[in-house]
Amino acid sequence: MRQMWKPLVLAAAVLMAGTAQRADAAAMRAGFNADGSLAPNDDGSTGFTGFGFANPINFYGTNYNGAFLNNNGNMTFGAPDGTYTPSGLTTPGQLPRIAPFFADVDTRSFPSSDLLRWGSGVVGGHAAFGVTWDGVGYYSFHTTPLDHFQVILIDRSDIAVGDFDIEFNYDSIGWDRGDVSPEPAHVGYTDGSGDPGTNYEFAGSGVNGAFYDSGPAGTSLIHNTNVGLDGRYLFTVRSGVVAPAVPEPATMTMLGIGVAGLFGYRLRRKGA
Repeated sequence: MRQMWKPLVLAAAVLMAGTAQRADAAAMRAGFNADGSLAPNDDGSTGFTGFGFANPINFYGTNYNGAFLNNNGNMTFGAPDGTYTPSGLTTPGQLPRIAPFFADVDTRSFPSSDLLRWGSGVVGGHAAFGVTWDGVGYYSFHTTPLDHFQVILIDRSDIAVGDFDIEFNYDSIGWDRGDVSPEPAHVGYTDGSGDPGTNYEFAGSGVNGAFYDSGPAGTSLIHNTNVGLDGRYLFTVRSGVVAPAVPEPATMTMLGIGVAGLFGYRLRRKGA
């Protein structure tokens, strides 16, 4: 697996200090928690849960009308998954997965820990389905600190049938693994094949503390973005394929205030 840097030159206005809004501007969207919840559990999953879109989404050539929502910070297609030690999303032989925070969530201390919740809504005039972990603890029965994160799928069949967007949102991350998990959280997506171009994993996946609010500047989830709001990351999926060169948490280096500069986007993709 190779690392590469993609430079992106932006206008001076974009590079002004303070351009990206802070995470306290609430990256997580309200309302995507009202349709259902998973009872307090450790390593549980929902049954098949429909997205409610007029058309199925096309994710790497397979159409899906819904998914299994797993307590441990991810959704899978085809079957539920109770894995509590996250695996690398670039490895072959796993279920197709979208994972905003694949780690050992434990909600058995409810209400001190909130639950996995899901709901439907509208984003930018488009139908959307979201899964929200708004203040969840970790194994075993820990409730301090709590993590706040979310994934939203946005129907973009207005562009073409099957097209959609994936949005990851984070308000606070303070833990990244359970007591018996040797591997910290992984963030990203995969079609499960391990083939080049079919998966993506944020730098910092599997690294202790990399995603924390207090973590390194380039990988802390609430302090980075690719859409201008700290804590929010958007992936566009067109004709079944996630658009190439999608940036992950970005290390932003100011080369000058009021002049064009350079953003270094660190990409981590199997076969890149």
